[in-house]
Amino acid sequence: MEEANVNLLVEGAKLFGIGLSEDSIYSFEVFLNELLRWNQKINLTAIRSEKEIVLKHFIDSFSVAPYIPGNSTLLDIGSGAGFPGIPLKIIRPNLLTTLIDSVRKKVDFQRHLIRLLDLKGIEAIHGHVGDQEIYQRLREKFDFTISRAFSDLKTLLNLSSPFLKKEGMVIAMKGRLNTEVTKLPLETEELPYRLKEKVSLILPFTAYHRTILFFTKLS
Repeated sequence: MEEANVNLLVEGAKLFGIGLSEDSIYSFEVFLNELLRWNQKINLTAIRSEKEIVLKHFIDSFSVAPYIPGNSTLLDIGSGAGFPGIPLKIIRPNLLTTLIDSVRKKVDFQRHLIRLLDLKGIEAIHGHVGDQEIYQRLREKFDFTISRAFSDLKTLLNLSSPFLKKEGMVIAMKGRLNTEVTKLPLETEELPYRLKEKVSLILPFTAYHRTILFFTKLS
């Protein structure tokens, strides 16, 4: 990774209260290099420059870290090339993390990276969150589910519900917020969640608007 991009990574992390160790910086360098290498053959991400990966994948993933305690359990739904789950695992080694994606090649990449970085307490699963086998194995195991532009909010909340512990939380990472959230039938039998918090920010060193929504499961 170019020195300027390492500096971006470190300074971006600091803005979210994260101090990156030398080992963590090395892990992100390996992550970036492998992502670029695999992306030449497999379409893992449309973002293909070092700087854009640092900004729009790594630092974007850091934005939710202040809200997730390190000893929590996290399910990353539609994790793609591993975002935000793997960056969160790198900076929160005690975070028990499960990644799910329906695209086999993306899960293969996640597993390759997990082995390469020797990450413990993390699992990458190929499948859909609605699959019965996955539902049975992971039911009510998680403090948090998280997704980055995986689907509409109502679908995400419904899919997350079986996997969350009581009073668990869904974290939805969005771009500019539209009227979607105001139309949700929250705090009803149909959608038993409460919108706990909404955080709006501009991604550091960019003009990219980000909204993070936190929904608490009520039952």
